[in-house]
Amino acid sequence: MKIYDISQELFGSVVFPGDRAPKRIVEKLISNGEKCNVTSLEMCAHNGTHIDSPFHFFIKGDTIEKIPLEKTVGNCYVTEQTSDIDGRAAKNILKTAENEDPESAKRILIKGKGVVTAEAAHVFADAGIYLIGGESQTTGPETQPTEVHKILLSEKIVLLEGIRLSEIEEGVYFLSAAPLLLGESDGAPCRAFLIQK
Repeated sequence: MKIYDISQELFGSVVFPGDRAPKRIVEKLISNGEKCNVTSLEMCAHNGTHIDSPFHFFIKGDTIEKIPLEKTVGNCYVTEQTSDIDGRAAKNILKTAENEDPESAKRILIKGKGVVTAEAAHVFADAGIYLIGGESQTTGPETQPTEVHKILLSEKIVLLEGIRLSEIEEGVYFLSAAPLLLGESDGAPCRAFLIQK
């Protein structure tokens, strides 16, 4: 069994344009005579490797604590995509994953610069997948992510953003990407990792 950490280190992570960067605050230091070291932090719920909940784009959408853990934990399929993913490519990804392991077709991770288009988002939504993840800090085109987010989140598909897959080969893995339990939140950081059996 091999474990692959696919998370970004939070304080050095890429930040979506306009979001506040995470900040580490040193509260106490043993070297300053304190009994222990204590760190606090300030951050946007969408910093680093994180999950989007439907509430991110819908007033009555589910918040983080309402996302079932089985959507973020289980077999997944990693696919490498270097260009925009249209409807045909999305169908091919799902077919390949289904042939490899039907359970993995419920959680799709996109390695590389492939961007989920609205057309692909409809294909994934119609298939009823649980989760889609990518290396960008947003799902869909970075300049216009709203449409893709709304298509996927309206079907309660979990968005896993800001993962790192450069060292990962295509194929089936076990994914753990459970978000921090931030009640009533539109997003939450997670420590995402893959296990290769």
